[in-house]
Amino acid sequence: MSFPILIIETLAGGRLLVLALVLPLLGALLAFSTGGRAARRIALVTALAGLVVAAAIALQLTSSAAALDYAFGGWAPPLGVSLRADGPAVMMLVTTALVIAATMVYAGVDFQPAAGQREGRSGLVFWTLLLALWAALNAIFLGQDLFNLFVALEILTFSAVPLVCLNGRAETIGAALRYLLFALLGSVLYLLGAGLIYGAYGLLDLGLLAARIQADAGAAPPALWLALGLMTAGLMAKTAIVPLHLWLPPAHSGAPAAASAVLSALVVKGAFFVLLRLWFDLVPVPAGWLLAQMQGALGAAAILLGGVMALRQTRLKLMVAYSTVAQIGYLFLIFPLAGADAAVAFITVGVALDAGTAALTGGLLQIVSHALAKAAMFLAAGRIAARLGHDRIDDLGGVGRAMPLTLLAFGLAGLSLMGLPPSGGFAAKWLLLRAAVETGQWWWSLAILLGGLLTAGYLFRVLATALREAPDDSAIADARAGTGPAAPGPALAILLLAGLSVLLGLVPLGYWELIQIGRPGLYQPLGMVP
Repeated sequence: MSFPILIIETLAGGRLLVLALVLPLLGALLAFSTGGRAARRIALVTALAGLVVAAAIALQLTSSAAALDYAFGGWAPPLGVSLRADGPAVMMLVTTALVIAATMVYAGVDFQPAAGQREGRSGLVFWTLLLALWAALNAIFLGQDLFNLFVALEILTFSAVPLVCLNGRAETIGAALRYLLFALLGSVLYLLGAGLIYGAYGLLDLGLLAARIQADAGAAPPALWLALGLMTAGLMAKTAIVPLHLWLPPAHSGAPAAASAVLSALVVKGAFFVLLRLWFDLVPVPAGWLLAQMQGALGAAAILLGGVMALRQTRLKLMVAYSTVAQIGYLFLIFPLAGADAAVAFITVGVALDAGTAALTGGLLQIVSHALAKAAMFLAAGRIAARLGHDRIDDLGGVGRAMPLTLLAFGLAGLSLMGLPPSGGFAAKWLLLRAAVETGQWWWSLAILLGGLLTAGYLFRVLATALREAPDDSAIADARAGTGPAAPGPALAILLLAGLSVLLGLVPLGYWELIQIGRPGLYQPLGMVP
């Protein structure tokens, strides 16, 4: 018996889920208590161990073909608190572990003090908060209790906000405070909603609540719909969907590249994941058809507004930030499309999909591909700015010769964001397009297509400028000998993330039946009985 299989069997029964929560928390405590250069080494070791744990959970999920559950202290809900890992949760655990690990490799050089200098406080704060942020994300993906999800969201907020203003400048502190105000507003609305649900049902566990709501057979109390409306609004503020996006671009403007990478790739996805839990686990989307259409409209507005604003930016980092606003919009198209008529079906790549399931599968694939691509883009933008001393788009001439691997990674990530084949972004947007066409909601397909054109516009602008010759050879020499990180590790980490975002599109759709585990009926491979 191999050693990894022995570990999995020893930790069977859901104990791996506890390890996924405890490991980054222990890393954060050790990093904070030891300080100095040890914090960086502890964070990197924790990242490697976290990748192994996430892979072990995925392996156990696929081998058992059933969701993993764990009740703390053996007390089942409603008396106790439980963890649950179904297909989407495990998909997010693995994605988060990959992005965190790659970001740590980049930051290991970015926060390394010069020879002879003492370790700065910013490095210690960064490693500690990043590990705490990771623990909060894992708690969100595995949580099943509305109040504990609120606690995890708060830990996520108070870990992410300080990362925005690590340099201590007035403008970054102002951006962090704006982010905090939006996040706290979202927290208040979410908590009010959770309180209303507890008052109506006396329960907070998602599974038990879903059973009670289904038993109501359409006679749910008005307090439930008021609560869902409040919670949805609060989570949308944390997700930075238009028009609640005003905090996101300023937060990215002065934040370290590593902080921007996790903020865009993972933090906003945490709140969105809770939103998915509410509308696909607690209440079926068709029951909230009007709200689903409103969410889709906000998503379409975000796609178009974010794309236009990205085109108008003069700084690379702000362009990537507004691109995040646009790409988040695609996720909100899940709600009107996944609530469509399930009788409409189509065949694709050997898999039979109903239109609603295609939208949900495409949306989850968009979450993963965007997380990988956007983390790569922010890290690439940070590396370029560090080497050149600026990130002005019009002055990026010669970067293609000076930093070929970094620009290649940026281009590959852009390929996925544009939705060009064979990238993961193409597979995600194609599934959303098919669902829109098959359900007769053609207006969403217009937003998807126009969003792709806008994305191509601002990305080709950057690539064309970077591949242009520099005004003089000294500019290229300065870039090659720049003051920023010159080790190969960061460039390879960025290239790995960008490459994975493209390779996702080559994975046969049938393998995405991982999403079905623990959530029966999402889609059926050909020949299977629904």
